[in-house]
Amino acid sequence: MEKYNLLVAGGGFTGVAAAISAARKGLKVLLVEKSGCLGGAMSNNLIFPFMPYWTQDPETNETKYLSRGFFEELRLRHMENMWKDHVKHFNSEYMKFLLDEMTDEANVDVLFHSCIFDVQKEGRKIESVTVASKSGKFELEADFYIDATGDGDLFCFAGCDYQLGRDDDGFCQPMTTCFRVGGVDVDLFKEERANLQNLYLEKQKSGEITNPRENILCFFGTGNDVVHFNTTRVIKLDPTNPFELSKAEKIARRQIDEMMRFLKENSKAFEESTVLSVAGEIGVRESRKLKGEYILTADDLISCTMFDDSIALGNYDIDIHNPAGTGTSHRYFEKGEFYSIPYRSLLPKEFDNLLVAGRCASATHEAQASIRIMPICCCMGEAAGVACAVAFDSGKNLHNLDVKQVQSILRENGAAIFTEDVTNQ
Repeated sequence: MEKYNLLVAGGGFTGVAAAISAARKGLKVLLVEKSGCLGGAMSNNLIFPFMPYWTQDPETNETKYLSRGFFEELRLRHMENMWKDHVKHFNSEYMKFLLDEMTDEANVDVLFHSCIFDVQKEGRKIESVTVASKSGKFELEADFYIDATGDGDLFCFAGCDYQLGRDDDGFCQPMTTCFRVGGVDVDLFKEERANLQNLYLEKQKSGEITNPRENILCFFGTGNDVVHFNTTRVIKLDPTNPFELSKAEKIARRQIDEMMRFLKENSKAFEESTVLSVAGEIGVRESRKLKGEYILTADDLISCTMFDDSIALGNYDIDIHNPAGTGTSHRYFEKGEFYSIPYRSLLPKEFDNLLVAGRCASATHEAQASIRIMPICCCMGEAAGVACAVAFDSGKNLHNLDVKQVQSILRENGAAIFTEDVTNQ
């Protein structure tokens, strides 16, 4: 059994940032991904675009970027190769090539089509994990581990404390399958949109539309005649229950068919349209959330708390899609407002060689609704990878390492972790 310094579970932006950041500091890293490409929510779930990761100076209105470091490097490399300067839009297919290229450059070993399903542990240490693959099951051993699975699979199988969904009933934010439609007269659609929205609500009230979402949510920027839809809504099903997750996949696809019939019948802009792509997996906004050394709360976010052990910044609104039906609540941040995420929210109480980064980090239902977006998750991943490198090099564990050293390296990488790091570059 080959041993690694670090094993990262999950190949989304979080896991890629963690793996590359650690490998650049000299660690031997294995990145384990269940699908056949890197990118996670972007590639497997067709999530688009990047949600806001910046703020404006309240006096000058100058844009200040909060998610920097590895995420900024990734975005700029994408821009250089795609000849398109845009802070939100990206080409998800090209991004897959870029993530392959960057992991190769950093000498990260990548294991596709493999799922972790068991954890071997001794006291406060994870000894190894068991992986299922086409060739059967086998064990992988590392000094340190990072759970970047989104659903918290690794920490769950290890026995860490966690919360599923919200406090009162355990329901998670709704699941959504994104899809893209081509051959659309986009300008005409923008003119029709308000009337279509009113008609959608009428048909929803009469029962002709079964999707409980309150509006038609879509984005532009994936092609001149293409509309990206993020509008399906599957409620009251557990994303970590395989039978309920399977049911959710079918429900969402029926909602896509329902939406396409509605548009074809009621919109001139969609008369010549066709479905170009449907996400290979339903998108999960929320599932397991670690109950770590510190549980980040909505009050922390609203108070714009700057933690001493801050490792990432954010100000995406507290965006809660109703877990039980229609409606979406928002709590927006004012210009110049942003919060920090503490290192302790990546740190499980139970183990000394495991970190948890991404949307399954230690946060309440409300706080997770803000920190779950790709840019912020990417920054958490970078911090986790750097922390493992610091612990390895210093002979410390992830609980007693020098957080100031982690912060120093993050700043050297160009990451923003405190107020003074927020710039317009």
